[in-house]
Amino acid sequence: MNNLLPELHEGHAPITLHLLFRDALEAYDDWAEDPDVPVVYHLGMPVSIGVVFDHMRDCTDILPNNMVSAITERLTKPWSSSNSLDEMTFSTAARVMCVVIRKRQLQRSGSDIGVFLRRFEKLRSTRAET
Repeated sequence: MNNLLPELHEGHAPITLHLLFRDALEAYDDWAEDPDVPVVYHLGMPVSIGVVFDHMRDCTDILPNNMVSAITERLTKPWSSSNSLDEMTFSTAARVMCVVIRKRQLQRSGSDIGVFLRRFEKLRSTRAET
């Protein structure tokens, strides 16, 4: 699936990847209760948004301002950069989105596991006290 996407050239992505990244952000926003990661279409072929974000992890192009706000609103800490223009690259945004997707998948699929682990730890601590 990954080789379907155009390659970066010296850290720069073709405009088709920039547009696909934007589509992936929108697909993430529209992601409802379905446990599967949404897909976008490139050349008529479905591509997971996780694959799109992962593919852009090395892109040094500057993210357009309208996409920056879509990324920063997902951060738990305020965005700050050492760059005087406070610019975000596609690479940074892609890395944030990869984490956000993984976190969301864990929340959905790991809820039963989380409950089990909390109960197990509580039982274990109770036994340790006696």
